[in-house]
Amino acid sequence: MMKLATAAQMKELDRQAIGERHIPSIDLMERAAEGVAQAALDLLPDRPGKCRTAAFCGAGNNGGDGIATARLLFLTGVKIRAFLVGQYEKLTPDALEETARLSECGVELETFDPDDPGQAAWARSCHVLIDAVFGVGLSREIAPDSVFAAAVRLMNGCQGRVVAADIASGVEADTGRVLGCAAKADRTVTFTLKKVGQAVGDGALLSGEVEVRDIGIPADLRQRTVCPVQTVEADFVKAALPARKPDGHKGDFGKLLIVGGAVGCTGAPYLTASAAERSGCGLVYLGVPEGIWAVEAAKCVSSMPFPLPEKQGLLSYKALYDIEEKLSGCDVLALGPGLGRGEQVTRLVCELLTRTEKPVVLDADGINALTGHIDILDRRRGRVTVLTPHDGEFARIGGELSHGDRVRAARDFAMAHGCILVLKGHRTVTAAPAGNVLVNTTGNSGLAKGGSGDVLTGVIASLLAQGAGAVQAAAAGVWLHGRAGDLAADRLTAYGMTPEDTIREMPAAFLEILR
Repeated sequence: MMKLATAAQMKELDRQAIGERHIPSIDLMERAAEGVAQAALDLLPDRPGKCRTAAFCGAGNNGGDGIATARLLFLTGVKIRAFLVGQYEKLTPDALEETARLSECGVELETFDPDDPGQAAWARSCHVLIDAVFGVGLSREIAPDSVFAAAVRLMNGCQGRVVAADIASGVEADTGRVLGCAAKADRTVTFTLKKVGQAVGDGALLSGEVEVRDIGIPADLRQRTVCPVQTVEADFVKAALPARKPDGHKGDFGKLLIVGGAVGCTGAPYLTASAAERSGCGLVYLGVPEGIWAVEAAKCVSSMPFPLPEKQGLLSYKALYDIEEKLSGCDVLALGPGLGRGEQVTRLVCELLTRTEKPVVLDADGINALTGHIDILDRRRGRVTVLTPHDGEFARIGGELSHGDRVRAARDFAMAHGCILVLKGHRTVTAAPAGNVLVNTTGNSGLAKGGSGDVLTGVIASLLAQGAGAVQAAAAGVWLHGRAGDLAADRLTAYGMTPEDTIREMPAAFLEILR
């Protein structure tokens, strides 16, 4: 796992290091510049003396990092020009000091002029460009007609590789939102801790490869920084996997009941059951409308489908008692895949959520059934309820995404309703009732296909049934699902892979973790 810091936390770390530990701020800036310069050198296609670079530097301390980087690159033999994007009189004391050091080397900090064809031509001829216009403190949108926007557009329009100092300019550090416009970095050298905005939202796409650079903030200060947002990595998943007894039998590895399906939606419950089997669950039962039971029975070899009362192709409220009888012998209920929408379905879902004490993984139309009935979810506070909505389903049950902050939206919902929320999408986030959030690091666009969510539900429910902690099952399930998807894309491309291919790669994803 990796901590993800906010802008406020980084500001406080700097304050403690400089004000309390008496580390000169210029020393921190020099170490930051060393990391950015090295990243730039790594991207050069030839010897430094044969390459050109341009550094676009703001007037703040992030700009100071860029100015210092320009000096270090010059000293290696790189041909460089440094451009001040902003006003000279607004340079911070450290940025002024770095400007003087650069001048002593014979390189002057030039004022960036968007209308200067010579500056634009130089930038377009560069092999690497340094983005140091804005740091993590940016909180307002960049005006489209400003000199800052012009610098960002120029960098994005060049063929050279872009190295961002700390964060890609224009990306909001706490959310990953683009504030008007943003630089697209090939590599970001971020300082001390990775930022939330580099792991979620558009920021995850604009940051390129992110390297965390130690610039001299004392280790004890970093360790004391409590970051409620973290990434999910392989080490977390390995620790989350339930142990398997060498002498265990099928009853020792979890009993899962899946309830879903409708006429015209026979694939969803089958995919959920198949994913649960491939994720280690000992016994998988599948309750479906009696009209599609024969189809499911033909598809499912390892799981055990059984028919339930239906009305017009959807589960009837009369199925409640049969479901409860079967659930009494199971550990977890997965509710919703392919369920369909209707008055009796809504009534059935709400009644099951109210009556059962068992952990529930709620997906698809199981989530939609909560529309207008969110009080049912609130009553389950203290019981394990995992919701796996995409953005549309999340909005239907009251999720607030208009501010563009998926982490905050997921956290607020999970805390308000006492559930575990898996907000699906690029960099899926898992939020716990306690307020901690886990950001996924696997997956690709090949998972953006109907049925992928049903697979995810099966993996999470399987891990939960085997005894994994609720938050661990959710976050590890998302990671494994994404990793299996990555393996499927490697073999078949994101175009050609299907949810069933993701299921087939699930054993390989587990094997990577177990090795």
